[in-house]
Amino acid sequence: MTPGSTALRTDHYELTMLAAALADGTANRRCVFEVFARRLPDGRRYGVVGGTGRAVEAIGRFRFGEAELTELAARSVVDPATLEWLAGYRFSGDVDGYPEGELYFPGSPLLTVRGTFAEAVLLETLLLSIMNHDSAILSAAARMVSAANGRPLIEMGGRRTHEDAAVSCARAAYLAGFASTSNLEAGRSHGIPTAGTCAHAFTLLHDSEHAAFTAQVKALGLGTTLLVDTYDITQGIETAIEVAGTGLGAIRIDSGDVGVLARQAREQLDRLGARHTKIVVSGDLDEYAIAALRAEPVDAYGVGTSLVTGSGAPTAGMVYKLVEVDGRPVAKRSSHKESRGGHKAALRRHKPTGTALEEVVYLVGSDPQAGEHDRDLVVPLLREGEPVAPAPSLEESRQRVRAGLVSLPWEGLKLSSGDPAIPTVYVS
Repeated sequence: MTPGSTALRTDHYELTMLAAALADGTANRRCVFEVFARRLPDGRRYGVVGGTGRAVEAIGRFRFGEAELTELAARSVVDPATLEWLAGYRFSGDVDGYPEGELYFPGSPLLTVRGTFAEAVLLETLLLSIMNHDSAILSAAARMVSAANGRPLIEMGGRRTHEDAAVSCARAAYLAGFASTSNLEAGRSHGIPTAGTCAHAFTLLHDSEHAAFTAQVKALGLGTTLLVDTYDITQGIETAIEVAGTGLGAIRIDSGDVGVLARQAREQLDRLGARHTKIVVSGDLDEYAIAALRAEPVDAYGVGTSLVTGSGAPTAGMVYKLVEVDGRPVAKRSSHKESRGGHKAALRRHKPTGTALEEVVYLVGSDPQAGEHDRDLVVPLLREGEPVAPAPSLEESRQRVRAGLVSLPWEGLKLSSGDPAIPTVYVS
């Protein structure tokens, strides 16, 4: 494989379409493709765009080197003429889109790819695989952050997903507002704070819980977090304070009815004089469980499986559709898979107070009559195949997520099923 190439991270049929278009002379027709979601996952009232920067970077590495061409020839995927064309492939078109961390709603034109049919059609699978995954994780994580209501969350789902996806999940969670991750590769690759202490195995390794806690405190200091539910949780807390004293940083509860156990643990810690020892809970938490724990004396949450699986929505349901050919709008009309033709952009209307009112999707060239408090959503990402500007920093994207959530109407933050937080309005 050519080092860094993303060219084979695509579907077979992208190349067969290319071969047919080259053969019949339609390959060079100017086209506009659009990434959008027809609807939000069940129960969701908003989505959060993830993966925009990763997608742009991956386009730049979508090149067919000798290794990729040899593989395609060996499998007889395309004919020699198409192989020759692919050898010189480099995306030279334009891409616009919503910046990472922006909220989106049904029909939002999240990414617009302009170029010849030949060069743009090849990007479908690559772009959707990145944006569907990252947006699903980021959207779920944002709901968890809202449910936590200011309490820190730790991402710890690396053992519940693919090893590469784990890094992307940690990044998406951090963008949504998680405080840290347990994944060291995410820390190295993206500069995300990492955190972690010990598992039950460490306690089981020792002849007693007392010995295990003593070893951990000696190695990591009083600020460490002791896992107290390997055996009996009440005795575990007693032993933790006996070993570390009332200055222990935190205890972690990883099983059982964590709400009840957290309440009992707080009472016990206070009774023992450890009033400043925090309580961290984990164990199959999702946004609903986190919300249910809001009234309990929990100081932080560890979230794994639900985060890396999108909390029941592992894909954002985005599609990549051809919407314009040689300046002429085209649209798919089949039942339940409709699309709207034409090259589109969007703005979001707001009240003077900053609360979002509606998503306005309009044809480029038309006048959506932007008001004083409206905000354009689409920004240029690539021009003639080259990045327009450096990707936003993680902190800038975190701030965008935070600002977007603050702008939603109050009912839009509810976890119960309902309509999208704001309606999508189409202006032709």
